[in-house]
Amino acid sequence: MRSVISKLFIGQIARLQRSFTVEDVKKYNELTKDYNDVYHPDTETWRRHYDRPVVPGILAEGLINQVISDELPGGPCVLLQKELIFSHPVHIGDEITAELEIVDINYQRNWITQKVTCFNQFRCEVIKGQVVIMLI
Repeated sequence: MRSVISKLFIGQIARLQRSFTVEDVKKYNELTKDYNDVYHPDTETWRRHYDRPVVPGILAEGLINQVISDELPGGPCVLLQKELIFSHPVHIGDEITAELEIVDINYQRNWITQKVTCFNQFRCEVIKGQVVIMLI
């Protein structure tokens, strides 16, 4: 545990990209039973405010979790705190980049705090915030 945290440093950055598909949204619907019309391409509801169907926020959050699990710190950890602001919608087909930057390390508790920034293919920020995780 100490060896993992000792390799981390403030300012360290990791990022991953992905696009969300109609199939991703359908899987989300089946797992959560959340069938909000703004997620479905064959409804008119989303057209009142958007040019394309919206991806559920939890799917975009999943990309943040993937950066934590696969890249930074890239090992066993527990999410302790999450504060996110969804400033713009994520749409089906958008290429989303989740970028996490270490802004604090608490060696006594094995906690790291990371700044979260997610943006789409147009470099428009869609999610921002921070997470605190404990390395185990």
